[in-house]
Amino acid sequence: MEPEMGTDLDFAAATGANDGGVVRIRRDLHRFPELGFLEYRTAAKVAATLERLGWSVKAGPEVMVEGEMPGRPSPAETVAAREAALAAGAPPEWVARMPGGQTGVVAELRRGDGPVLAFRFDMDALPVRETEVLDHAPNREGFRSRRARVMHACGHDGHTAIGLALAARLASPTARWRGTIRLIFQPAEEGGRGARPMVAAGVVDGVDHFFAGHLGCLLPSGTVAPVATGFLYSNKLDAFLEGRAAHAAMGPQEGRNALLAGATAALNLHAISRHAEAPTLVNVGRMVAGSGRNVIADSCHLVLEVRGSSQAALDYMDCRAREVLAGAAAMQDVALRIEEMGGSIGATPSPEAAAIVADVARTVPGITRIEPEWPIGGGDDATLMLRRVQEQGGSATYFLLGADLKGIHHAVDFDFDEAALPQGVDLFAGIAERLLGQDRPHHQDGGEA
Repeated sequence: MEPEMGTDLDFAAATGANDGGVVRIRRDLHRFPELGFLEYRTAAKVAATLERLGWSVKAGPEVMVEGEMPGRPSPAETVAAREAALAAGAPPEWVARMPGGQTGVVAELRRGDGPVLAFRFDMDALPVRETEVLDHAPNREGFRSRRARVMHACGHDGHTAIGLALAARLASPTARWRGTIRLIFQPAEEGGRGARPMVAAGVVDGVDHFFAGHLGCLLPSGTVAPVATGFLYSNKLDAFLEGRAAHAAMGPQEGRNALLAGATAALNLHAISRHAEAPTLVNVGRMVAGSGRNVIADSCHLVLEVRGSSQAALDYMDCRAREVLAGAAAMQDVALRIEEMGGSIGATPSPEAAAIVADVARTVPGITRIEPEWPIGGGDDATLMLRRVQEQGGSATYFLLGADLKGIHHAVDFDFDEAALPQGVDLFAGIAERLLGQDRPHHQDGGEA
């Protein structure tokens, strides 16, 4: 395959530019979005850039436990993604180090003794077809997605770009800090799949301070919320209904209709009674069934999720969803198989970590307002990392960086105010300087990733 046009952006060089390098990286990533566990171009370019900047880099099986990867892509999907990444300029030596969808990257830099500080950046895109409306900035400015039905519709391209620009700033000889900094570039945040295998691999073990952030979330530009609230517990499920095909006119009684079972399940899943003591949600996002107009459908695949504001609320929804699926299968006498495809948990940020974000945000040019907290409007499996750090005695928070949106998250016309990108770099760098500044006393040893 011939390399695609416009794939020669040198990320390492761009990170050092003062004239919008972080924006150029974001736009390059936006052109080449990749789904969860298939981020081969993104992850390989991230790893190569970090190595050039002087970071110690680990990837693939070094930072992800294969057996803890829910909802893994098929071998065929993985091969296709690797080939597309190589054709789009991914460094082959790094692609080779990421077998079987293990596209996580962790970089570490140590400067003497001191606390271990970790930042998380997610990399994956969504199965969304980007709008063709000419006024949409990626269309107008020429950085529209080149991948059919795949789009960075949540801002993770911005997160990754911030992480790389931050890596360059922190690696500079003029950066004044002492201790260990760990940058975690996570795959498959969408669907709540990528954090679990990385936590299992120990990427946040030994971390004293942990920070993750998100652009947008309806927070206006120029605003920072040191605490994101409203993290929902969630389970992502795939339901497979298997029936029996038959001629729809000659012998419908011989068939076992999986499509009807799926349709019944979809309607009744959305009819589950909500919980009086906690917010609960359910969504069937996709249903695929049948093979022909005159054939009783012998298979149906439902893609769904349940959410709750607490573990108890989630357990209630999960139990009811499985009962609904079982009942619909029994009604049509079809077999049912349910696979768990991911999930996330709630989070309670550490007050001391949130206070640091607020203090630093007040010094960032362009940030004019601090909102004490702001609802995230969904979830993020970075909460698994956050909780692990807290369980070990560390502090952690998940903050939101305001960026005006042109379209809501996960929509075909999603886009964000790119002025937030350099602000994000300043904010993360300021947190590092505040916690690891050379004028602060340190008594802990740094660790290796």
